[in-house]
Amino acid sequence: MAKVKICGLMRPDDIFAVNAAGADFAGFVFAGGRHQVTLEQALSLRKLLNDDITAVGVFVDEPVAAILAAYQSGAIDVAQLHGHSTPTVINQLQRAGLQVIQVFERQNVDLASPADYLMVDSGKGSGQLLDLSAIPHITRPLILAGGLTPHNVSRAIQTVHPTIVDVSSGVETGGHKDANKIRQFIQNAKEEITYDNIK
Repeated sequence: MAKVKICGLMRPDDIFAVNAAGADFAGFVFAGGRHQVTLEQALSLRKLLNDDITAVGVFVDEPVAAILAAYQSGAIDVAQLHGHSTPTVINQLQRAGLQVIQVFERQNVDLASPADYLMVDSGKGSGQLLDLSAIPHITRPLILAGGLTPHNVSRAIQTVHPTIVDVSSGVETGGHKDANKIRQFIQNAKEEITYDNIK
């Protein structure tokens, strides 16, 4: 059964929704963009998060010191690295106790990466679904992201067999997280069935 990461959390209501729906991972975006939060905001939200949900910080080419500061503050347990992450940087973070997700856009996955998880994405916040049939079979822990919704997550899991599925805008309405869509997404991901009546 795939685990679920809900990313781009910004408000207390977002946290309450992922707590209630039973997400496995919660993502706080420290990189620039619509979902960006400050470390202070992330800490405040983390305090509301259920203890059994793992907090992930999303970074784009951020200095190691800044990533470690977020970890040492207690805001995050895992660093998700977009951009140009070298094995040296990944190893530095891991030695400090962080787990690391390395993100690869589209199907260009480096299986030699020392990261704990490999993520395939369609591009930062593009909202486009990958060509699922073109994703190579990967035996390492794999995270599938990009364009997932409550409608298509079951098919995506059945096609790719990822360890974790990751969603942000696919569970939003009007630019904000939608508790009902979060619940539907997690239910469909866990049960691997498709509901055709989701609006």
